Amino acid sequence: MKFRTIKGTKDILPSDATAWQHVERTVRQVMHAFNYREIRTPLFEQTGLFARSIGELTDIVSKEMYTFPDRSGESVTLRPEGTAAVLRAYIQNNLGEQSPLVKVYYIGPMFRQERPQAGRLRQFHQFGAEALGSPSPSLDVEMMQLPLEVYRALGIDACALNINSVGCEKCRPAYKQLLQTELERIRQQLSEDSRARIANNPLRVLDSKDPADREATAHVPLIKDHLCDECRDHFAAVRRLLTAAGIPFTIDGRLVRGLDYYTKTAFEITSTALGSQDALMGGGRYDLLVEELGGKPTPGVGFAAGIERLLMVLQALKRPAGEEPVPTVFIAAMDGTAREWAFAACHALRRSGIPAEIDYLDRSLKAQLREANRQQVAFVLVVGENELTTGEARLKDMRSGTDHPVRLDALEQTIRSLHG
Repeated sequence: MKFRTIKGTKDILPSDATAWQHVERTVRQVMHAFNYREIRTPLFEQTGLFARSIGELTDIVSKEMYTFPDRSGESVTLRPEGTAAVLRAYIQNNLGEQSPLVKVYYIGPMFRQERPQAGRLRQFHQFGAEALGSPSPSLDVEMMQLPLEVYRALGIDACALNINSVGCEKCRPAYKQLLQTELERIRQQLSEDSRARIANNPLRVLDSKDPADREATAHVPLIKDHLCDECRDHFAAVRRLLTAAGIPFTIDGRLVRGLDYYTKTAFEITSTALGSQDALMGGGRYDLLVEELGGKPTPGVGFAAGIERLLMVLQALKRPAGEEPVPTVFIAAMDGTAREWAFAACHALRRSGIPAEIDYLDRSLKAQLREANRQQVAFVLVVGENELTTGEARLKDMRSGTDHPVRLDALEQTIRSLHG
């Protein structure tokens, strides 16, 4: 039997890993510049954590989660998103007692049983950040700056930032009633999914990508026009800060995000390089979620960004995706005694921090030199009986074609002086 990857999953092969490492390295550099520290949570959690935080009626919880009983009978779920797990860790480990403002980021795999398509897999990867402890609109804007800076550092400038306010527990209930009334009036023009959402999750109707839904709801009232004073002032401050920072944005009154826990600010960044699946990331404020999960009332804001989609944009724009690591030196041996010396010398070079390689297939000298050339090494050292006897050899610079004399007992120093 020949085994294959499970539908919706994908191998990250060595030829792909360099680009992934480049992205991850860039994410970490940007996060550290903004004083965010990495957090790593388990890949699975109690099912109730996600049902409580994301919302029982969302597509993620009702249709997409990988949920199963473990051997003790407890229901566990592979994490479909990162925020709930981070907040569980924040509460469980009393991180709020250690610092009044906690700023963390994560990079890792998430799991949803969606219909696989370009840039959307069942095991996919995200990077994201959460800031817990402050209601300041400045943090909302910082959360938008973080991914924008990552994309800028990777050479992606053609991004569009869309923002909205989805209100709070004070103003959203009245708006939901108003929206439900309007949606009932046009019920027959809506898709089956949107009709099912009218009673329990009407805001998601505005987020529908169905062209018929968007046409039918073109003139329904939007929540940005029905905010309480607190939400209106917060949203105005966000816009002022974005303008002061020189960050272009568009107000999208239909932007509500797909998760129930958002309050006030919601935002997303899109790229035209992705075609119709244009969303690179999304985020927003969730001031009630920590308390909802059993913690003390704690305001928070965060975002999550897809790595697969980011890599697709880098490829579409032909942006550099990092340099593949190659050995600095290849030691080619002409006989058995030289092979033993080469093995020991290669080990010593590696321990000193110089990437080195030898032949493990007992190939001829000519084949070894071809292999060194294929691996694009900087230097080749050919060693045989004569070189071992005299203690001297020739180190060939593969970039210039120049041969350099080298004492075998000073190989490391010579390579460092030539390679920098």
